[in-house]
Amino acid sequence: MSVLVYTQNWDGKFKKSSFELVSYASKVAEMLNVNLIALSIGTVDENELKKLGNYGAKKILNVNNEFCTILDNQIYSDIISEISLKENATVIIFSNNNEGKAIAPRLSVKLKAGIGAGVSKLPLNINPFTVYRRTYSGNAFAHVVIDSEFKILTLAQNSFDLIETDNIAIIENTSVSVDGFLLKTEVKDTQKQTGRILLTDADIVVSGGRGMKSPDNWAPLVELASLLGAATACSRPVSDEGWRPHEEHTGQTGKIIAPNVYIAVGISGATQHIAGISSSKYIVAINSDKDAPIFEVAQYGVVGDAMKVLPKLVDAVKELKK
Repeated sequence: MSVLVYTQNWDGKFKKSSFELVSYASKVAEMLNVNLIALSIGTVDENELKKLGNYGAKKILNVNNEFCTILDNQIYSDIISEISLKENATVIIFSNNNEGKAIAPRLSVKLKAGIGAGVSKLPLNINPFTVYRRTYSGNAFAHVVIDSEFKILTLAQNSFDLIETDNIAIIENTSVSVDGFLLKTEVKDTQKQTGRILLTDADIVVSGGRGMKSPDNWAPLVELASLLGAATACSRPVSDEGWRPHEEHTGQTGKIIAPNVYIAVGISGATQHIAGISSSKYIVAINSDKDAPIFEVAQYGVVGDAMKVLPKLVDAVKELKK
């Protein structure tokens, strides 16, 4: 038996979320007393693959063929299914991101596997296999028992600390038979955002709501984000009003994120917004209403007018950076 972890790469490079995932998977493998195998699909340099071993992977499999150049859910699920059966991996772990959410359900059907989606802790029990996940926008939690032979977990971002080891992994380039007729995805054009930190990748996010009062008042918020190396975001009413682009909208109907630090400026904390940011490690709220719901989920809060607090916060950060 073994644990298999699928490690997504971006243009041949792994990000912190991949190492977080491998760290988590290594502890699950330790609980089951089995080895951890990391799987990478696509073109990745050997030196980059070796990094996965630093976080506990005993063996690293790299699959690279002409059908792996773009993400196709059916192709990728076929590859991972074949690898899982070949390596006798009864627990398969993904990140709970767009790619993981796309592949995991299809793989579940192929392997007749139960899914623990969006888990944020190590399994509570091995027999029966019980996982912990947050529900109802983080207002409750559930203990989910998975009793199928194969088990699939998707790990919520920023829910597990990196654990570095002195482990040296074995790297194997492996081939998997792929039916080219299954490939349905065709990429006609690729546009990449440059010069800005992607909201879903940011460790720090500075977000504004209606408390900013006007689109003309956004300069201090953007300056604070720049000083902190953060991405900018907003609540739905702000994007609906056209104050900020829709790509910055965070919440249940927008982007769901989990940065290390989320700074909410002038955001009341509606349920749909909290649903999109509740997995943040630390939430800092700035709001003039001391009874605003955002303070119920924030670890740190400032009661005050955003237009007065923001400039002082910018000055304080500048002073610290001298």
